[in-house]
Amino acid sequence: MTARAADRARYDRATAQLDAPVAIVDLDAFDANADDLVRRAGGKPIRVASKSVRCRALLERALAKDGLTGIMSFTLAESLWLARSGFDDVLLAYPSADRAAYAELAADPKLARAVTVMADDPAQLDLIDAAREGGREVVRVCLELDTSLKLLGGRVRVGARRSPLHSPAQVADMARTVARRPGFTLVGIMAYEGHVAGVGDAVAGRPLRSRAIRLMQAAARRELAERRAAVVRAVRAVAPDLEFVNGGGTGSVQHTAAEDAVTEIAAGSGLYVPRLFDNYTSFRGRPAALFAQPVVRRPGVGVVTVLGGGYPASGAAGADRLPVPYLPEGLRYDPQEGAGEVQTPLLGSPADDLLIGDKVWFRHAKAGELCERFDTLHLVEGDRVTAAVPTYRGEGHTFL
Repeated sequence: MTARAADRARYDRATAQLDAPVAIVDLDAFDANADDLVRRAGGKPIRVASKSVRCRALLERALAKDGLTGIMSFTLAESLWLARSGFDDVLLAYPSADRAAYAELAADPKLARAVTVMADDPAQLDLIDAAREGGREVVRVCLELDTSLKLLGGRVRVGARRSPLHSPAQVADMARTVARRPGFTLVGIMAYEGHVAGVGDAVAGRPLRSRAIRLMQAAARRELAERRAAVVRAVRAVAPDLEFVNGGGTGSVQHTAAEDAVTEIAAGSGLYVPRLFDNYTSFRGRPAALFAQPVVRRPGVGVVTVLGGGYPASGAAGADRLPVPYLPEGLRYDPQEGAGEVQTPLLGSPADDLLIGDKVWFRHAKAGELCERFDTLHLVEGDRVTAAVPTYRGEGHTFL
């Protein structure tokens, strides 16, 4: 029996009394992935990206481990909710325009101590001031550095379009704006190199593309390391008590941790290890989060149909954004139908061994987005479900 076949047998036994659709997290894999992230970080703390987890119980489990500390959140409303729930170090990874939430933040000492907001434009500070409604708490601010690699005099750009602050002078100028402004304090710098951390460099069946990605990423790492160090020096000249410099992501943990200027690493997807993280040469994780759909039809030889399953991930539309049929091994989508909203045909010889009511296990393309489809995650240890915990959705929250 292969390791994957053994996993399927365990998951089927563990969920035998549960009807599909059902979502699970294999705690042995989750913990092993957390330990691997800590090892790769080489002693630097890892801030857990909540958007890749979206379950308070599993955020707490991760943060109970040595080496993982603090949350990187994705909306201001989520940040405040987490802070009220007892998480005392929450860095909002994206600028917000949530005026009501800013009013709450500025009026509550506990929230103002726990939450740090993101800024890369003085207009964002104007919005916060306009939303205060009399709240006088000092707002903690982190500046975001644009990590994109610019080539040919800027005519070619590699990387996500995030912050407009690219050069040390631009970031230092924004730092001075924050430092001069009453009601704000500058505490950190963040730089997410998504073109390194979030792009696999070993694309199956694409050796030339994979080599090109590796060459690009090597150049991007060198350029960013030099520029990030210069940015940190320039900002520390303005704010010598800067608390943290955050960088990286699951795919670049060890590379980013090697930079002296970086004090902490961000990672979250590496806990669940969705399918987009199969194509890396730098690490191998264990798939921890899966969902099962039930077989409801057997249309013919070599084909079964499962209920639903059309859960595409965000990003540029393409086949890599679809969940992948994972267990039993050997199933594939019908190219004429793909992953459907209410039914999904699956092709392959394993279909002939599946009966009505059997489970087919899938891996989502991305990590936390799976939790927008399920209210509950069933936690599996060995071949037993030992707990059922709510996702954000299960607690009544859909922050985006």
